[in-house]
Amino acid sequence: MRAPGLKAGRGIVVDRRPLGVGAFRRLWVASVVCAVGGSFSLAAIPTQLFTMTGSSAAVGASAVVSFVALVVAALWTGALADVGDRRTILLAAHCGLTSTYAALWAQSVLDARSVPILMMLVACQGLTFGSIMTTMGAVVPRLVPAELLPAANSLSSLVRYAGSIVGPVLAGLLIPLVGLGTLYLFDALALLAVVWAVARLPRLEPARASNVPAGPHRGNHPAIARILAGFRYLAASRLLVAVLAVDLSAMVFGMPIALFPELAQRTYGGPAGGGLALGLLYAAYPAGVFAVGLLSGTFTRARRHGALMAAAAAAWGITVVALGLAAQLWIALTALVLGGAVNFVLSTFRNAISQALTDDAMRGRIQGALTVVLIGGPQLANLLHGTAASLLGPRTVICVGGLLTTTAVAAIAWRVPELRSYTMSTPGPRRDPDRSA
Repeated sequence: MRAPGLKAGRGIVVDRRPLGVGAFRRLWVASVVCAVGGSFSLAAIPTQLFTMTGSSAAVGASAVVSFVALVVAALWTGALADVGDRRTILLAAHCGLTSTYAALWAQSVLDARSVPILMMLVACQGLTFGSIMTTMGAVVPRLVPAELLPAANSLSSLVRYAGSIVGPVLAGLLIPLVGLGTLYLFDALALLAVVWAVARLPRLEPARASNVPAGPHRGNHPAIARILAGFRYLAASRLLVAVLAVDLSAMVFGMPIALFPELAQRTYGGPAGGGLALGLLYAAYPAGVFAVGLLSGTFTRARRHGALMAAAAAAWGITVVALGLAAQLWIALTALVLGGAVNFVLSTFRNAISQALTDDAMRGRIQGALTVVLIGGPQLANLLHGTAASLLGPRTVICVGGLLTTTAVAAIAWRVPELRSYTMSTPGPRRDPDRSA
């Protein structure tokens, strides 16, 4: 007989129920392989650019190129995913990313030393990655039932953040041992696991529904018309707008990552150009995300998704204020760990609400909009925090940002009571996608 303590413990550790769905399980296992072995380029590309040019401006330019390409891909692919087979789109995107990594390996082995070629490949990476993020967000709700969406999203986030911690560290250790080219090759090979998992999915044609905006209008390109229809659908849902507004408030006002170097040096006495304090500041947030991900069973079975999302966003603002007030490094690290923990809850229910609330015929376009917010929010935060800190100082800006986050979230929750009261609907019967035609 199973011990009572073990049975009780199953409710607080990682919620593994979505892994009982064969198609999701294969995707998730493949993502574990890819999270580490497929993330080396995140460190390799900036390293190669800086080595070639000696300029951090070139590294910054590559980030802009990647972001613009990702936004274009997210919006365009979102529209495409609502009229075509999502499995085919996801497979093409992963094959494209694999080919991009193979090309990065080839240019490194051939010692091309061409900044334009590298920038072109960075754009290809942004295009394919944006397509993958958007389409995957529309695929997962077709693989698992609505009541398992929080657990499925938490499992995916757990792997993604584990990769963001381990991948760059391993890349830094491996670059002097095997060279940049080999890291690109590792990325390409790791992605083959995901290509295999996607190839085994059933066809995932979008469902047809009558309650979505009209199709292309005369005079517009069909894809552009579908994108515009997606924005109209989004604007017509107060709850979806509230979800995006809460998430954007948390990321724009409360994401002071751009100020970590100044904090590490001027507040916590770290050396110029880096040091232990800076490394710990960058590591604390993902460590908090990963830690609470291991205990996802404590909240993924909850039904009041809207209230939990809003509460997590407000709590994130409070932890940011604590970071701004922290005069000692250990207090700042504690605030960031707690912030990562509540942000994991925020992102889990943000995805679950948007996926469950959106009609399947519109999921691609709504996920495209979410992808733009998810990537663009921190970029805007870097700009705002960096500019304001030069006038007011980093700690003041961080405190103000945290207060603005909590205040904005409270205002949104008060103005849109649907967010506070949103509860996961009772699930109905569902067919196993592995047995779908």
